[in-house]
Amino acid sequence: MTEKTVQYQGLSVYYTVSGAGEPVVLVHGLGEDGQIWKGLSTALEKDHQLIVPDIPGSGRSAGLPTEPTIDALAESLKPVLDQEGITRCTMIGHSMGGCIALAFAERYPALVGRLGLFHATSFADSDERKETRKKNIDLIHREGAAKFIEQSTPNLFSPESRGHHPALVAETVQRYTSFSPASLVYYTMAMMNRPERTAVLTRFAGPVLFIMGEYDKAVPLEQSLRECHLPGISYIYVCTHSAHLGMLEEPEFCAGAVAYFLSGK
Repeated sequence: MTEKTVQYQGLSVYYTVSGAGEPVVLVHGLGEDGQIWKGLSTALEKDHQLIVPDIPGSGRSAGLPTEPTIDALAESLKPVLDQEGITRCTMIGHSMGGCIALAFAERYPALVGRLGLFHATSFADSDERKETRKKNIDLIHREGAAKFIEQSTPNLFSPESRGHHPALVAETVQRYTSFSPASLVYYTMAMMNRPERTAVLTRFAGPVLFIMGEYDKAVPLEQSLRECHLPGISYIYVCTHSAHLGMLEEPEFCAGAVAYFLSGK
């Protein structure tokens, strides 16, 4: 694995490159960094080149773009692809990372041959969801990032995962308790204000991967089922033991699903 950085709007964006073959960009979600993909990357790098960025404000990518928008975060991926000489890739995003991938595919359709939504949605926030995000911002301002992560992250795991793998839940919480409060607020505002991008799925020329969690409360299964028919070609997988973190809760299943999607079969 090679560690690299590239400049975007005066910010240093960190990313890793591993493996060889068709390039696959893995975009993490809110309150995470590229390490969330570690198991999946290890499973795929034998046959593919994995590019895994820390989006601005996460992990080893310090600083944030000026405006809190999903589009600004999507634009930060362009210098990564340019530096690696990538003219076409598969882009897979988890949660907020899926929203970033959708925005990138909308802005640069020629660069994205395959698209993956990993516990992610093309729908905009409902009014109810926006109110929840406003409460989360208030919590972060009042009690800090660690409190927010400690309260929110366990709920991203299914009851089965919390019961059978408490160490995994605790490890994931511990990994991200030192997250920047400013970054969490920025991302939450970006998610709250993002537009609907179902039209991106309808127009997308290549295949689209949908990985859903049966117990997902952040992106409910029924919501994902309402959009997975929109692309011309969809690969649909339901993690029956997972909530919002299938790559951690059912790593072998998710690795197999992504590998089959990438095979083009």
